[in-house]
Amino acid sequence: MAETFLERLRAATAKPHTELETLPVSLSITNPEITKEDYTAYLMLMHDVVKDTEDNIFPELEGIITDLSERRKKHLIENDLLVLNAEAKGNNKPLSSHLNNPSKAFLLGVFYVIEGSALGGRVILKNVKEKLGYNEDGGAMYFSGYGTKTGSCWKKFIAEFTKYEEENNCEGEIIKGAHFAFTAIKNHLA
Repeated sequence: MAETFLERLRAATAKPHTELETLPVSLSITNPEITKEDYTAYLMLMHDVVKDTEDNIFPELEGIITDLSERRKKHLIENDLLVLNAEAKGNNKPLSSHLNNPSKAFLLGVFYVIEGSALGGRVILKNVKEKLGYNEDGGAMYFSGYGTKTGSCWKKFIAEFTKYEEENNCEGEIIKGAHFAFTAIKNHLA
């Protein structure tokens, strides 16, 4: 059976994806010994990533991803930080500051990584709930993803994502964008 575009994308980004997931800060939020300080530090770093994506990448993807406005999550992180008595300070741009006129396909690859993190967030949510007591109503809104709609939101995104690739024959650019995003986020979190 022939390998699909999504299989090739996953294979091409497996190494940087694993490198990101195995950073100490990434491991700290899935660790049974998670602390409020670890969790707060992670949210502060992810706020930079999500804010940068929403401010600088979302505008380029209008019309490609039809429900983009419903996929905004910066306000969720900010609400969680308030519950944690913290505030996002920096105006770091871990993604866009390293880009020079990228194609829409490249940016779609970046967004694939950001959107995929909503799936992983469900695992983190379970740990945060059990160990720190935060939940979807406060302190862990960001990791609740789309709640019970997380799976269907992912499927809708993947349908639009693969349709764009098929219509524009841009697999290579999408893969470059996803690879870039995993690496840029890893560098920011490190």
